[in-house]
Amino acid sequence: MTICPEEIYQKANKIVHKCGTRDALQIAQELGIYLHFVPDFKNLLGMYTYQQRERHILLNANMDDILTRMVCAHELGHDTLHRDKAKGKNVLSEFILFDMRTAMEYEANAFAAHIMIDDEELAFYLHQGHDVAQLSAAMNTNINLMLIKLNEMNRMGRDFNLPYVPRADFFKNIKPEN
Repeated sequence: MTICPEEIYQKANKIVHKCGTRDALQIAQELGIYLHFVPDFKNLLGMYTYQQRERHILLNANMDDILTRMVCAHELGHDTLHRDKAKGKNVLSEFILFDMRTAMEYEANAFAAHIMIDDEELAFYLHQGHDVAQLSAAMNTNINLMLIKLNEMNRMGRDFNLPYVPRADFFKNIKPEN
């Protein structure tokens, strides 16, 4: 069952308000989620697991700061929206991560976009006439995540003219620095 855009938006903003930050790493710590930085993940960006009432986000230790926070925000989406799917032996890993053909992955990406991209700051830059690439640079995020944010805002009634919809597998093309 898919989650409506408004619910994802509300849940993300509630967490941002509760934690007082848009920093995904700080949010994870505030929520009591264990963060692990794994140096030998190779091409794996991250994964989420929930076992024995403990929540864990494993992140590739070789990613830059922006990508680390983006992957962590995505995993926070799984924690918030799909925790029941990660119980027991199920692990939500990067092998299916960011494949937007599945509802769960798209929802986690939308959640990450709402966590990381502030609406007021976005409105300011849009009012200044920034295009999507300029928005992404100004707000220190990946262009595809910005497009997801704008697309989600459109799904909730806005009317942004988007140059394109991000590729379904955009995160698969991002590699850690190794």
